[in-house]
Amino acid sequence: MSIWRHLRAVTLLPAMVTIVVPTAILLARRDAHGGWKLRVPLAVALLAAGVTLMVSTVRLFATAGRGTLAPWDPTQRLVVRGVYRHVRNPMITGVLCILVAEAAAFGSLALLGWSALFFIVNAVYIPLVEEPGLERRFGEGYRVYKRNVPRWLPRRTPWRAEPNAGILPE
Repeated sequence: MSIWRHLRAVTLLPAMVTIVVPTAILLARRDAHGGWKLRVPLAVALLAAGVTLMVSTVRLFATAGRGTLAPWDPTQRLVVRGVYRHVRNPMITGVLCILVAEAAAFGSLALLGWSALFFIVNAVYIPLVEEPGLERRFGEGYRVYKRNVPRWLPRRTPWRAEPNAGILPE
């Protein structure tokens, strides 16, 4: 699978949301505030978690799913490995972690607002558009997965599909 497919998807989607829009907001608003001592550790932890989730998601989409995170180049197989055994939308969770990290690092209420808007859009889009599409593409296997793995907040223990659930084993 071409590295360019993934680079294009990451550049057009998460990089736009986590770099371009926040930079434009900061340049337009200039609302950064003090208090670095408390915010920096939080920002670093959230940024590390977000980047880790994003990298593992892209890697799993490329290897197990044989596709990208982009809707125009989706995975060919349902991915239920790694972080996907804990949470259904690790890319969105990762992007949210990064956005909140940026808001904390810069002390920006405008960036926090952007984070909230991003979450709201996805909270509407995913159940109304993405999940029905996944049900059509992957059938009962996806429905079983959806019943067992939460959308946003990770399960404590990894989910394991029953052998006859219609889901490819790890």
